[in-house]
Amino acid sequence: MTSRAGERSRASNEPRHARPLRVVDLFAGAGGLSQGFRQAGFDIVAGSDFDPDAMATYSANFRDAAPVVGDIRDEDIRARVLDAASGVDVVVGGPPCQAFSQVRNHSRIIDDPRNSLYREFVRIVGEVKPQAFLMENVPGMAQMGVREQVQQDLSLEGEYVVLPQLVDAADFGVPQTRKRLLFIGVRRDLNLDPPTLTGTGITTLVQLARRTDNPTRYLLQAREQLGTDLGAALADPFDSTAVTASQAISDLAYLTPGRREDVLEYELPEADSSYQKLMRSDNLSSSGLTNVSVPRVRADTVMRLEAIPAGGNYRDLPEELLERYLTGDKWGPHNGSGRISRRHFYAYRRLHPDIWAWTLNTKADSVYHYSAHRCLSVREFARLQSFPDHFQFTTDQRRGLIPGRMDGGAAHSKYRQVGNAVPPLLAYAAAQAMSSRLLQSATGDTPSDRRTSRKRRAQQTR
Repeated sequence: MTSRAGERSRASNEPRHARPLRVVDLFAGAGGLSQGFRQAGFDIVAGSDFDPDAMATYSANFRDAAPVVGDIRDEDIRARVLDAASGVDVVVGGPPCQAFSQVRNHSRIIDDPRNSLYREFVRIVGEVKPQAFLMENVPGMAQMGVREQVQQDLSLEGEYVVLPQLVDAADFGVPQTRKRLLFIGVRRDLNLDPPTLTGTGITTLVQLARRTDNPTRYLLQAREQLGTDLGAALADPFDSTAVTASQAISDLAYLTPGRREDVLEYELPEADSSYQKLMRSDNLSSSGLTNVSVPRVRADTVMRLEAIPAGGNYRDLPEELLERYLTGDKWGPHNGSGRISRRHFYAYRRLHPDIWAWTLNTKADSVYHYSAHRCLSVREFARLQSFPDHFQFTTDQRRGLIPGRMDGGAAHSKYRQVGNAVPPLLAYAAAQAMSSRLLQSATGDTPSDRRTSRKRRAQQTR
């Protein structure tokens, strides 16, 4: 029997790009990076994560990829990851990085015990030596000194050319503003520069402005001169350059709170936007649309949502709706004041239909629908993250607190899986840029080759 490593070793001797570029996804979660790279034509060969529920989702959606479930710091798990990654072209992943040490503190983040998972990513890249890698992380890593440290760590003493860049998912057609710091590295012997991702830049030009007239409302406001093309794209539901919340989920507005059925067996209404058509493409109609159950909503919450305009939040509530219990239905802990305790910007926050969503977190009640008085379904969360409708979120069927499982139940796990993911359309943009750049190596169209060609042409014209 031929081993997986042996098969890939032979495949690595094929002419570069005669086959799809192969990817291994570390700290994969549900598979946002993998989905984007698959959409760009890459072959996803393996994914690894500690969370068994996230890996159940990963396995269900990437059936040809080898799932490796467990702590990558464990020698056996690391060995399985290295075996699966043998001969791959690209390593991707988003390792948790809990401590941001500054250069001025004379402490490197790779040496901090809290950053051991980040250290494993660097270690795997160093052992696999792929043509390229992509590491994503939170924008906080861009602070002074940290980004430079990470860039130096990932360069592996000059073996890779590494380019860090801060991007916003909404600039790449995702209906959600979500800033991520990407580190794209290319092996130096390929004589290629890492690609730079260029989005629309529309997120820097538009914001919601709060109008305190009667009634209070939120309207789009241009921070700077908004180009004609971008303005038209935002308003046009059949232009996917910039996508709003309503363009993403309006066809699911009829879902009702308390809906327990998690599959729609019947056809959806006609798509209201090109984005909805894109999300529906390749969905298997025979299996229906999954992840459409909606959490119950309390009568108190409905009363508050009725008073909050689209785009609004807690601060739009009148004084009488700040009481802890409005209907006599007492639930959950209270702070003894008789007032609601959720007094922060994200409390009771409603989407606005005419602009993208803010950054989603991992909880169902972190966002409310712009017109319906309810939370969103997991499917609507997934739409705002740019996961296609055929992508199904599930959990490990084993019960109880199995190793790696976070407490909270299956429903919460699915919201967490979506909320923690890299938006696939952002990953797709990165994958396309990396594929185009690596293709230059296969065709000989490298920066060095272009310089040599220009020099020869100059000599010929003398």
